[in-house]
Amino acid sequence: MQISLLVLPIFALLLFAMPAFAQPMPENASPKSYGDGWDCDIGYRLSDETCAAVVVPQNAYASKQAYGPGWECLHGFRQNSNAACVAVVVPDGAFLDPSGERWRCLRGFVKSGDTCQEVIVPQNGYLVETSYASAWECDRGFEAAGDLCKPVTVPANAYLNGARYGQPWTCDRGFVAEDGQCAAVIVPAHAYFDDSTYGRGWKCDRGFMNAGAECVAIDIPDNAHLDRSGNGWECDRNFQETKDQCVLGE
Repeated sequence: MQISLLVLPIFALLLFAMPAFAQPMPENASPKSYGDGWDCDIGYRLSDETCAAVVVPQNAYASKQAYGPGWECLHGFRQNSNAACVAVVVPDGAFLDPSGERWRCLRGFVKSGDTCQEVIVPQNGYLVETSYASAWECDRGFEAAGDLCKPVTVPANAYLNGARYGQPWTCDRGFVAEDGQCAAVIVPAHAYFDDSTYGRGWKCDRGFMNAGAECVAIDIPDNAHLDRSGNGWECDRNFQETKDQCVLGE
């Protein structure tokens, strides 16, 4: 009796230690290439522990993917909501995308709904490619005006520049743009010509500051010095500005 009581627990432990019997491999299945178990063959999908044949629709082929419907549409066809493969309709002026599932417009055409509309390039313009469609730009010396390219009116003492946006002309050296024209730069005393893109065309010498159309000498208060620009002043170290004077800081 005592021996039986000892044997039963040992037998139960052996049962837990023994591997469970593997599920038998059904038809149309093959052992996994690594590890235990099996997978359904190509063209079959697991269904209630059996491998059922995949119904491949017209214009499709059985895929090797373990997941999904088990089939993919042929090149030039796409899957619709009814799990069927329908032909990709390529409109005039378009070509089938390398994916085989969509189309794209040819160069010189732009997508408009389900069609490709030809880009009408005006006289004195040329076709360009953008990141999203075909378009056009005007030749050098012309600017866009609606659907046309009209000549750029360049004022006297100016020249065409290469800017794609903004003003298409730039004043010659010694001139500045004023009301669509190029006016001569009049440099006052104690100043020099400045060819910066913006400004009046001149800057005051060091030690002078702008006063309308003139350059006047800078009156530097005690305990101050010219600033970095040379056209203003700032207080020496440990002094602070108060009413145009430099007073000792607290």
